[in-house]
Order: sequence, then C-alpha cells, then structure tokens
Amino acid sequence: MKSFSDYSALADKAIKDIRYPGGELDPLYEPIGYAMSAGGKRLRPGVLLMACEAFGGDPEAAMDAACGIEMFHNFTLLHDDVMDNSNTRRGRPTVHAKWDSNTAILSGDTMLTLATRLISKVPDNRLRTVLDIFNNMAIRVYEGQALDMEFEKSTDVTKEDYIRMIMDKTGALIGAAAQIGALIGGASDKEAQEMYEYGMMLGIAFQIQDDWLDVYGDSSTFGKPIGGDINNNKKTYLLLSAMEGDESQRKALTDAMALDSGATKIKVVTNIYDRLKISEASQKAVSHYSSLAIAALKRAGIKDEYKESFRKLTDKLTGRKR
Repeated sequence: MKSFSDYSALADKAIKDIRYPGGELDPLYEPIGYAMSAGGKRLRPGVLLMACEAFGGDPEAAMDAACGIEMFHNFTLLHDDVMDNSNTRRGRPTVHAKWDSNTAILSGDTMLTLATRLISKVPDNRLRTVLDIFNNMAIRVYEGQALDMEFEKSTDVTKEDYIRMIMDKTGALIGAAAQIGALIGGASDKEAQEMYEYGMMLGIAFQIQDDWLDVYGDSSTFGKPIGGDINNNKKTYLLLSAMEGDESQRKALTDAMALDSGATKIKVVTNIYDRLKISEASQKAVSHYSSLAIAALKRAGIKDEYKESFRKLTDKLTGRKR
C-alpha cells in the first residue's frame, strides 16, 4: 500500500521536471521556477494523485492536473506575499523581495494561466466538470483572501467568521484537489463530492493546527519563529476563541494585543490563552474537523486500504509539529 509520501514524491518530481522558456523571457519565468522549487509538503497535488488511484485510476493520468493545482497554490502565495509585504517564505526570500513586486504580480498572473492550461489536460469527458470545479474553487480562494484582508481592519470578527474564511482560503483548494483526483480516477459525481468534503474539513483542521503551532509549537521544528501571529495581531482561531470570554477577559486580551511586538507581548498573550485553556479548545476543534473529514471519506466508499492512507494523512497533518 502506498503512503501519502509516495504520491507527494511523484508530484514533486513532476513539478521539478517542468521546463520554462528561457533567454529573453527569463525575467518572467525564472521567478516561477524559483517559487515552484521551494518545496513544501506538496499536500494538494499528493491528495489529488492519491484520490485518483483510490478510485481505480492511474496517477500518471492525473499528473498534469496535480501540477496545475500546485501551480495555482503557488500563484496565490506570490500574490499573498506582495499583499502582506512578506519578505521570506519557506526560509528563502519571497519573489517580490528577490526581484520586485511588479515581477511577482506578473509571474503570478502567468502561473494562474499555466495552472489552468495544465488542469485543462484532463480527459475530455471530464473537462467541463473539472474546469467548473477549478474555477469555482479559485473564486472561493480569492473571496477567502478578501475576507482575511477585511479581518485585519475589523474589530468584530467572530470564530464563525474565521471558519468561513479558512473554508474559502484553505479548505476549498484541498477539497478541489481531492474532488478532481477522484473524478479523473473514475469516481461518480456523488463520490467525488464526498472527497471534496473530506478535503474541505481537512483544510479547516489543518489551518487551526497551524494557528496552534504558531503559539505552542517548537520553533526548531515549526520552521518559523513562534508567536508571529500574536506579534502581527493576526486574527486566528486561538485569538477569536479567547475573545469569546467575558468583558474583563476581552479587555485584558485587547490590552495585551496593543503591546509592542516582542517576547513580552507573546508571553502575556500566551499566559491569557493558558488561563482560558485555549490550547485545549483549539485541539478539540482540530479533532472535530478531522472527524468530519474521516466521516466524509467513509461515505465516499473507497477501498479500506486507501481509506487507511487518507486517515494516516489526516492524523499526520493534524498532529504535525511543523
């Protein structure tokens, strides 16, 4: 039985084998190759390939779509980094920091079109359905990013608002990867829809775990400094859960978040989280959405061996330390 790492390795090799035009077009394509070579978990293309084989398909037949999903994901990262003015990603300078913002925007636009072209290489009998899924997913991702930007200015964001945002920004893409892979593999529309639900719920659990790691993780394994979300006043599942307390708790937290960025601010906010048992509440939410993901997987009707592979992936992502 293959593990998820086998599928992600297949996707990684195919992505690294992509060749881009050079010469006078280097200024456009070199940043794309740079962004795509940064590695990462290859979660989305790996899920797509695994879903394809789970329904009897050949992963090689879904490889273009897998590369397209990863290309789209990295396109969003290029533009996100410009909007967030982030200078590092995965331990390297971002494209806009290494080149400039105009390059990141134009190369990102090109990646979106390359992604669509790769997705369009699915079998003709599934082309219209897959393109609809891809385009609907893309709109949801943009809507999620818009909500995330609005949250930065808003003072009345709720935990429910946050879940809606990460459903769009994170869950929709993982869900679409699972759904497209299933369809290429021969799943019925209903089965593929259950795989979408699996990916969506997994995405929510994945993001809440990421929020938790930013506070309670180990910086040596997490890959970035702990407390970044606190220092940046980012609205996370932990912060919004803590804000559900009484007025005195909300005031204490608001005062703490108003402190200057640094170790003291991280410590004060974390102490409030500890007092309110926010870590435990967040882990309970991760477990809840993971359970919903597994329930959808069972309804999809795949063979036990593939069900086990997806279950192990779910456990790995929601119990991860980085």
